[in-house]
Amino acid sequence: MPRQLYRNARVFTAADRRWADAIVVDGERVAYVGRLDTAERIAGGDAETIDLGGALVLPGFVDGHAHVVGTGEAAQQIDLWGANRVEEIQRRVAEWAAAHPDAPRIRAQGWAHGAFGGRQPHRDLLDAIVPDRPVYAQAYDYHSIWLNTAALAEVGIDEATEAPEGGQIHSDENGPTGLVDETAMHRLVWPVLDGMATPDDLDSHLASALRSYREIGVTAATEMALDEGDLGALRTAEERGELTARIVAHWRVQPTGDLAANLAQVERAAELARRHRSAFLRVTGIKVLVDGTVDGCTAALGAPYADGSTAEPIWSLDELAPVVVAADAAGLQVAMHAIGDEAVRIAIGAVEAAVAANGPAERRHRIEHLEVVGRDEIERLAALGIVASMQPVHSDPAIQGNWRAMLGDDRVDRGFPWPEMTDAGAALVFGTDSPTSPQAPLPNMFIAATRRSALDPTLDPNVPRYALPLLDAIEHATRDAAWACRAEYDYGRVAAGLLADFIVLDTDITAGDPSLLLEARVVRTVVGGRSVYVRS
Repeated sequence: MPRQLYRNARVFTAADRRWADAIVVDGERVAYVGRLDTAERIAGGDAETIDLGGALVLPGFVDGHAHVVGTGEAAQQIDLWGANRVEEIQRRVAEWAAAHPDAPRIRAQGWAHGAFGGRQPHRDLLDAIVPDRPVYAQAYDYHSIWLNTAALAEVGIDEATEAPEGGQIHSDENGPTGLVDETAMHRLVWPVLDGMATPDDLDSHLASALRSYREIGVTAATEMALDEGDLGALRTAEERGELTARIVAHWRVQPTGDLAANLAQVERAAELARRHRSAFLRVTGIKVLVDGTVDGCTAALGAPYADGSTAEPIWSLDELAPVVVAADAAGLQVAMHAIGDEAVRIAIGAVEAAVAANGPAERRHRIEHLEVVGRDEIERLAALGIVASMQPVHSDPAIQGNWRAMLGDDRVDRGFPWPEMTDAGAALVFGTDSPTSPQAPLPNMFIAATRRSALDPTLDPNVPRYALPLLDAIEHATRDAAWACRAEYDYGRVAAGLLADFIVLDTDITAGDPSLLLEARVVRTVVGGRSVYVRS
């Protein structure tokens, strides 16, 4: 491939020198970024010249927390996002069922807890519209699933079924209601659904996600729940040369109640990390869920919810610490989902145990989400070098009503405190957690820079003092997200020596009006010096 000279551009590099005029690409990597006259001399007379017409260039976005195959799978299901009333959920499901009479079962995703007016989902509501086929409706946060009677029968959940520790099968006087939470969903429902998916299905889901990534400017993602099926799809795509985004993955570790079984999962992750170390697919560590979500009242909090209830963590510190110590000793990164402050304290305690047991080391362990967290926890995690991995899209005011109602006190005024992380010295990483939220990075940056809603910009901002300067937000979603997965010498910036992963926009989103982030489109996505997407 001849050298390429990208000229007539406004390049935001996310590097020490933030701005440049031109880029020289030599093979897969950037040879030079800076002044046009220097770029022309370095490129030479035989270089392919691409005139970008004054367009804005950014580093390719690195989604700091994603479920890649799941994102493609969700795109093929009934979309319940924005269905704010039960009747609207029923309408969408019934409409799809009528249009697909031969589908053996119905899959939907995206319903919000607040749509039920203070009640919980019940199988009767689904039975009323689809009584004869299994219906599986995933909550938007992917911590709860809602089944109709036929689906309960298909997965084998009845009055005698016991929920595993850390999960719940909701019941009333007539038996299971159809709402299944956390580890009960992970162990009793998801394995049945996963068993129905063929390798071709998973390949299709991955292809859908990668197609979306090319169009929206995501050139890398940190996969946060790798399992055998998803790994198979990623390996197949890599072998075929079809991976157009770089995937760094965390292997999902489930709590079993047995230390040896838990540690065996860590060893499996270590084995995969030794085996998968390519430029497009790398296994870097493990992922654990310490708690659930505020919306589902399953996040572990230090003080009760507004209704007086509390939730136990999925992992206690005594159970989690040996897993983190073992992963740390193996050189693995540990990513810990911890939304509530009590879960955050458990995650921090587990890292402290690893430092005490294993001594000095270069560590980049992470806590994911950190939605309800105090200043003391922030200081502790920063001092330990723990990465704060957060998702602006989760703070969108359009989906905050139920979240705020479940807390019901001054904790809502400290939700998603991004600047406090960096003020304390912690590394801050942005992602989307797709498919729990839309995966497009530009609306995510709109929320980060304004605390306003990308779904309904007319809404009041959510704790506006926590808004960030736009360029800082972009760096958290590119440079810092790459650093957090140990890829800082390969991507995340437009800089000499790094892989040529960058995007071109049709709008200068830095021009002053944040609403431009909701209108801008990607016109070119370059991965490893190759244009994998050019908007027609």
